[in-house]
Amino acid sequence: MLTKLSIQNYALIDDVNVAFTSGLTTITGETGAGKSILLGGLGLILGNRADTNAMLNPDKKCVIEGEFEISKYQLESFFHDNDLDYEAVSVIRRELLPGGKSRAFVNDTPVRLEVLSDLQSRLIDVHSQHQTLLLNDSSFQYDVIDAIAATQKDVFEFRKIKQAFELSVREYEDLKEQIRLESIQYEYHFHLYQELQLTDIKVGELESLEAEQERLSHMELIQLSLLESYKLLSEEDFGVISRLHLVRNHLDKIKSFSKSYEELYNRVQSSYIELADLNRDLAQWVEKEQYAPDELQHINARIQIFYNLMQKHHVQSDVELVEVYQNLAEKVKRVDESDVVLKEKQREYQDLQIKLVEKGVFLHQKRKAILLQFESEVTSILRNLGMQEANFKVQLDAIDKYNTYGMDALQWLFSANKGNALGLLKQVASGGEMSRIMLAVKSVMAKKANLPTIIFDEIDSGISGEVALKMGEIMKCMAQDMQVICITHLPQIASNGEIQLKVYKESTLNKTQTQIKKLTDSERLKEIAEMLGGKQLSETAINHAAELLQFKK
Repeated sequence: MLTKLSIQNYALIDDVNVAFTSGLTTITGETGAGKSILLGGLGLILGNRADTNAMLNPDKKCVIEGEFEISKYQLESFFHDNDLDYEAVSVIRRELLPGGKSRAFVNDTPVRLEVLSDLQSRLIDVHSQHQTLLLNDSSFQYDVIDAIAATQKDVFEFRKIKQAFELSVREYEDLKEQIRLESIQYEYHFHLYQELQLTDIKVGELESLEAEQERLSHMELIQLSLLESYKLLSEEDFGVISRLHLVRNHLDKIKSFSKSYEELYNRVQSSYIELADLNRDLAQWVEKEQYAPDELQHINARIQIFYNLMQKHHVQSDVELVEVYQNLAEKVKRVDESDVVLKEKQREYQDLQIKLVEKGVFLHQKRKAILLQFESEVTSILRNLGMQEANFKVQLDAIDKYNTYGMDALQWLFSANKGNALGLLKQVASGGEMSRIMLAVKSVMAKKANLPTIIFDEIDSGISGEVALKMGEIMKCMAQDMQVICITHLPQIASNGEIQLKVYKESTLNKTQTQIKKLTDSERLKEIAEMLGGKQLSETAINHAAELLQFKK
């Protein structure tokens, strides 16, 4: 739950620190005092986009920090998955810099706004007056039913299966069309495939052929160079080996006189042995390398086959040519085995379809099982809120089509008066009725969802008197299971808070600033009385305020 909120240099706030407790906290203040600024600041640390124009002093940094006690809400895995340090009391901080940049931190670790938004859904449900319109949104209606039925994970799994099923169907249709088109060109593709297959193209062969072609084309030069090299080494009187032999004999005569001479002799001896070995190899190459016009002709013909095929298929290398061959082989195989391939792909999406239907039926049954209890609880709360003849129903019909939430058609129905037929909620409920329905729905959800905090921002629009008092009681009841913070203009609701905060403006000669403080018992009595009767406090208003606060206890 939210335990502390600190706001510096934001809107009309210079520096405000607010402490929150569990249970129900009510926040009051005159219109325009800045109650919405608190929500704006809170929204920033929960991932909302920043507007640097909202900074009180554009030359100073704006810092908003919230402290949350989260030990009871199994958030360790979220922190681990996002590489954050988990703390039982975690601090979220948002900084807006004068240059327009924004930074966010969780326990002093920098985070993206997406992480804050994701964390928000696990920490706080902020419900403002305009969000009552969500009651008419089918996505919200499904989300409520799934939260109460505990089927959120099943919906997620359904969507994964649906996505895989739809992809498989598209792949099947694409494959069928591809085979149809390839069947038209089958004879041509088969001819090209056979031609390449008979040619037996191999990667690297062209490079080897071209190298051998280069060698055979220069065979006359190669033969001459080898022969001359052999002669220079082996000529009897003036060859390198003969002369080196003489050097070796001379050094042999003196090698015993000095280690240096012996070393010279050994080096000449090594050279002599190496040159003699080289000479033998040259002799073999002279004998081996012969002009072979037939072999050159064969290689030239093979290379030309490569060049012709590369030109025909518009490629630049034998690697690409092999890729062409493989693609043609796949096309031919697809047509040859089209029945098997299509049946296999069809079986794939049919298996997914079976799983999809099974999950859809499971979702329908789980949702159906909680509807009577949900309808009963919502209707009971509505009647407690002054709508004695209210009737709330959820129509859930199984259908044979798939949507984002399963295979159900969902409608929320409502009737405010006895004898009136049930109609679609969005068509028959007034604004005040919608506010009460939303509170009833949130109240039921509070018992099911493990959410730390819910904030109501003037949800009491269009109600007053006894209904407002009942609404305050419901919020107080909700606060037994979670932290509830309510911004209100009704004394009946404000009086039900365990603590009451007041937002007010404070003016000096140079500026006007928003402040917030926790009211003492006497300050609270005065605030409630002013909400009842205005600034001119009457004894009746004070007595009424005292009665409301006594009722709270």
